[in-house]
Amino acid sequence: MPSGPPTRTIRREASSNSRPPEELSAQQEVARLAELRSIHEAFAWFRAHSHELEDRQMEVTAIPAPPWGEAARSAWMQGRFTELGLAEVHQDELGNVLGIRPGIEADTPFVALSAHLDTVFPAGTEISVSRDAGKLYGPGISDNSSGIVALLAIAAALREAGIANVAPILFIGSVGEEGEGDLRGMRHIFQQRRWLDTIGTLIAVDGAGSDTIIAEGLGSRRYEVTFSGAGGHSWSDFGVANPIIGLARVIERFTRTPVPLSPKTTYNIGTIRGGTSVNSIPQQATMRVDTRSASVEELDKLERALREAISQVIAEMPGRNRKETLTSEVKIIGDRPAADLALDSRLLATIRAVDAQLSNVARIQRASTDANIPLSLGREALAMGAGGSGGGAHTVHEWYDPAGRDLGLKRILLLTLAMAGVGE
Repeated sequence: MPSGPPTRTIRREASSNSRPPEELSAQQEVARLAELRSIHEAFAWFRAHSHELEDRQMEVTAIPAPPWGEAARSAWMQGRFTELGLAEVHQDELGNVLGIRPGIEADTPFVALSAHLDTVFPAGTEISVSRDAGKLYGPGISDNSSGIVALLAIAAALREAGIANVAPILFIGSVGEEGEGDLRGMRHIFQQRRWLDTIGTLIAVDGAGSDTIIAEGLGSRRYEVTFSGAGGHSWSDFGVANPIIGLARVIERFTRTPVPLSPKTTYNIGTIRGGTSVNSIPQQATMRVDTRSASVEELDKLERALREAISQVIAEMPGRNRKETLTSEVKIIGDRPAADLALDSRLLATIRAVDAQLSNVARIQRASTDANIPLSLGREALAMGAGGSGGGAHTVHEWYDPAGRDLGLKRILLLTLAMAGVGE
């Protein structure tokens, strides 16, 4: 695994605590930042522009960003990054949008702040955005329009409050986070030597809320299993190996695989399709299988169990002759690495200190987010909410309540600056 960018020594704005920053605990450092006038000015900006943030959230939600179709939203995000005065604003080959807020010390590792641009809704989904009784409604309004707006709010508040960050901050609007996107946007970023060598910390803003810290990356592997055969008429060709029956036998065998409660491990058969009519032996049938675990070893065990079940069923269904035997194909259509943020990491200590400073209670949770990628590379990363509250995620009835958004934005700002440092 890459060892990550080197540890930096940070000079910070003077405060009532005169000890060198490297001698301060995370709690002392956050408390010192919270005393700065510029930080309070940023907090005030969040409150003063709450309605503007709601308008931005509705605006971006109305722009479709289906899986593999985020181009329009990427262009919108690029425009907003440019308006906010970020440097080197551009889209990469996949449509990730990047912009830099330069730091006082340009050669120090970047603190990256990201939000995914894509939604789960397929192309053609009707997008109706509305506001009613203080709540915002629309597909993706919370996941992840709230995260997108949080990035814009942080960049704007840093500029308006004149805060000088020591380490550079990289703002990222990523593509391909949801579903079969398989974290492709963030995966691509960390495959680029420039970012692999320079990003030291990543904070992913994903969805609403202020009560969670996603510091444990849930691993998953997804498979598309296809059985093919000769096919034929249900009467005259009876005895020809049937791909659907083959898949059914695989499912029966595979779902008898024992899984542990700890680390929690799950499997699911999500879709199955094939055949042309009730009186035809199908030539092909396909199923999609989802496996998840906090343990790479358990994912490996499930993959072996699936492949063994397939091999056994193929051997048991020879058909009437060699031309009628079944064949199988297994494609991996998703592979999200499982990895956790170290309990003694500076980043985890700092978000705990931020929550203590803001009198906020948050619990550590496990989930699959863009943070999985840097975590799997040994970097410090976590995901957190954008504040407010939401519901109906991944449905067209999704909603977001902006009440409490400023708490979420304060968390993000303090965590980002505590990791980056604030200069004179």
